[in-house]
Amino acid sequence: MTRLFGTDGVRGMANRELTAELALDLSVAAAHVLGEVGAFEGHRPKAVVGRDPRASGEFLEGAVVAGLASAGVDVLRLGVLPTPAVAYLTEVLGADLGVVLSASHNPAPDNGIKFLARGGVKLDDALEDAIERRMNEEWTRPVGAKIGRVSDYPEGGDRYIEHLLSTLPNRLDGLKVVVDEANGAAFRVSPEALRRAGAEVVATHVQPDGLNINDGCGSTHLDQLKAAVVAHGAHAGIAHDGDADRCLAVDADGNEVDGDQILAVLALAMRDAGTLTGGTVVGTVMANFGFKQAMLREGLTFVETAVGDRYVLEAMRAGGYVLGGEQSGHVILTDHATTGDGTLTALQLLARVAATGRPLAELAAVMTKLPQVMINVKDVDKARASSSAELAMAVKEAEAELGDSGRVLLRPSGTEPLVRVMVEAEDAQLARRLAEQLAGVVKTALG
Repeated sequence: MTRLFGTDGVRGMANRELTAELALDLSVAAAHVLGEVGAFEGHRPKAVVGRDPRASGEFLEGAVVAGLASAGVDVLRLGVLPTPAVAYLTEVLGADLGVVLSASHNPAPDNGIKFLARGGVKLDDALEDAIERRMNEEWTRPVGAKIGRVSDYPEGGDRYIEHLLSTLPNRLDGLKVVVDEANGAAFRVSPEALRRAGAEVVATHVQPDGLNINDGCGSTHLDQLKAAVVAHGAHAGIAHDGDADRCLAVDADGNEVDGDQILAVLALAMRDAGTLTGGTVVGTVMANFGFKQAMLREGLTFVETAVGDRYVLEAMRAGGYVLGGEQSGHVILTDHATTGDGTLTALQLLARVAATGRPLAELAAVMTKLPQVMINVKDVDKARASSSAELAMAVKEAEAELGDSGRVLLRPSGTEPLVRVMVEAEDAQLARRLAEQLAGVVKTALG
């Protein structure tokens, strides 16, 4: 049986896979499970619910709120707010449960439901499995005064902005910034936070209509932002995804600054400020080899995890580290947030630009991105990838040819029948040749 929860909650096409009935059942089950594991601790349970601007979020929010209230949970509706804002408010409002309705960078027809435990942290696999098992069970429904009550919390956005501003080491006065909000959840709070921090802000894609989220804009479509930064003579550009837990940047010349480069800039800023615990940064196996080289050169330690921000966060908690993230722009700063936060990341990145007086391009040049070639080899038996002697030999030969100037990564997909072949090298043609060579071996050995 396929697991309902994926790597980031329950997702699907709204009103097809992700229905109002499913949303209601999930919410009831979540209320029961979290209540039984002691999350409510003898008091009347409380939940906060936030969403991105997708049209489907309107009926899904209604279903989630109905499910929670029918199970005896008081609900605060936050309205349209980024995922990290919901996580923050879950913690500071003392809520037992947070719910986010968003499909992040996916197109408008998709949506998702993500649950947060007390403190604004993602649920672990065991709790998600427990919720899935409890769906559609018979239960005794509360009546009268035991039914949950529903109210709105319109001040949530301002409270979140105040929190973001409190994290800044210095103001952003003198900086001109173009922001692309992807017609998503941060269309109000992110430009406002940057303005209050002192930046001159040109805000784009801040007119969500329920259907235009991520539509040719945001962190997965940077071309318009690059052009706007140059046209406006801005110092930098910032792009978020639909739920604003990601941040990618653009320098003054219109060049992309990805998550690895942002991590490198923040790592040095935090090292200089004495706040980088253990001199360590956490990232995934997909981090560019140039990032690893830069951290080594700067005397910092890099801890590597599987792909996914949840695994980054797990490693950060286990080691007590405060900075981690992914190339995609999920950056986690655990001194200030429990999840990736695109606006927080943008503020910290721009604060470094303002404090040093150095252009973003110069700061990002602390690392040199190595050419990276990725090939997805489809319709193969990915389960045999780790046991194929032929494939292991091919990888060993490619690694020998690269030496210390690159690397090879073979990664079976977690959701599709394919194997990802990734090669990084200082020479782009060498990376391409070795990637294609290995892809051929994967097809032969596992096909």
